[in-house]
Amino acid sequence: MTNSMKAILLVRFGGYDAFEMRDVAVPAVGPRQVRVRVHATAINPLDYQIRRGDYVDHVPLPAIIGHDVSGVVEETGEAVTEFGVGDEVYYTPKIFGGPGSYAEQHVADIDLVARKPRNLSHIEAASLTLVGGTVWESLVTRARLTVQEAILIHGGAGGVGTMAIQLAKAMGARVITTARQANHDFVRSLGADEAIDHTRDDYVAAVAELTQGRGVDVVFDTIGGDTLTRSGLVLADAGRVVSIVDIAQPQNLIEAWGKNAAYHFVFTRQNRGKLDALTNLVERGLIKPVIGAVLPLARVGDAHALLEAGGARGLRGKVAIDVMGQTVRLPAP
Repeated sequence: MTNSMKAILLVRFGGYDAFEMRDVAVPAVGPRQVRVRVHATAINPLDYQIRRGDYVDHVPLPAIIGHDVSGVVEETGEAVTEFGVGDEVYYTPKIFGGPGSYAEQHVADIDLVARKPRNLSHIEAASLTLVGGTVWESLVTRARLTVQEAILIHGGAGGVGTMAIQLAKAMGARVITTARQANHDFVRSLGADEAIDHTRDDYVAAVAELTQGRGVDVVFDTIGGDTLTRSGLVLADAGRVVSIVDIAQPQNLIEAWGKNAAYHFVFTRQNRGKLDALTNLVERGLIKPVIGAVLPLARVGDAHALLEAGGARGLRGKVAIDVMGQTVRLPAP
């Protein structure tokens, strides 16, 4: 192999032009690591938060960022027995723990790496790792959602929401989600039982009507804003709220007090176990990544712009990056 690779580097904190394509050295492989040829990666809100400067103390510049890998093992460390050269794998690189996935090659600790689902392309698999691990931790580990419970998923048409709807449905829950009217048929096709147009209707009143005043057992917040304050209003007794969004402003959670509510804040931890559980569901046909757009590695800045615009650009699901090719697929205007 050559000792250099193409990578997209974040060279300053700021706008979509803060990235540069450069030749950089390929990292050495440790005893319990693998080197992976990256076929695809994907864009997450964490990526644009890093780019704009939300985590300056954690990201020394210049930096290769990115939090999803799907690819093929090209080299294994001397103490690796779990995978061999040629194996298809997918994983989330360690967050704030070294170079990320916007590159042709990536070196990862073996404990993070999982076998790629056989029925997914690399682009689909790369769109699953961080978001899938986050949703699994949120609904299974934290909320402990159970059969026949009701869940409200904020932002059902987004990259996280599309996965959350499918997982909640696979777990046997009644799924209510917020989405623009134009996306109602789409979120129902993923498994949502009811959809609320948050741009037109008050979701608190809508949930009360849909549940005959009982409320939902779980709220999954992918949006932020005043969602935490108002989510207490839709909870059933002993309900749980799980949020994956930074809280920019203090919020008054007094409405949750009388419900004996529990609040969970998730910054996902990476491990193979969650990915293996997701692979099982994917290979059984219960979950499928939703890809809203695909761009080549050189257009990472454009991919960030598309994800930040989100629903306003008609985006449904994830923005993926074809590292090995020049695929361009954008949302329908």
